[in-house]
Amino acid sequence: MAETTPLPIDPGVRIGHVHLKVADLERAIAFYRDVLGFDLVQRMGRDAAFLSAGGYHHHVGLNTWHSRNGPRPPPNATGLYHAAILYPTRAALADALRRLIRAGVQLDGAADHGVSEALYLRDPDGNGLELYWDRPRDQWPRNTDGSLAMVSDPVDLDDLLREPTPSH
Repeated sequence: MAETTPLPIDPGVRIGHVHLKVADLERAIAFYRDVLGFDLVQRMGRDAAFLSAGGYHHHVGLNTWHSRNGPRPPPNATGLYHAAILYPTRAALADALRRLIRAGVQLDGAADHGVSEALYLRDPDGNGLELYWDRPRDQWPRNTDGSLAMVSDPVDLDDLLREPTPSH
């Protein structure tokens, strides 16, 4: 039988939401709603909640079905490395950074990848989060063969904070 090359995935496919197991639903809601600014769309009693931006049905699902009062996962365990939240502009990412600072949330790091600028942190349950914005595709760094030339350079957080506050 001849080998066939699988067709690539449809370019319109997107990762739509993340659903996280949390130990304390109220604490998790407070972080995603009050710190990051997501809207609470729906609650399922004391067990689950769904939050979104812009009226979408949900971008973040939170549940305690198997994790109520559970411990954080150990650092050397398998599982989700981080969920990434894409902001539409650099100014929107700056707004997210200001929210984190006001709430006293510590960053694990920040990186300029050439294609994007990203902030890395942990939610109250230890889940890794990347908050980032993409530069326009025509500004992405490329090698001479046209392939991406991503990097991990530092982000100038002071410069990011000079971005105007978005009016949404």
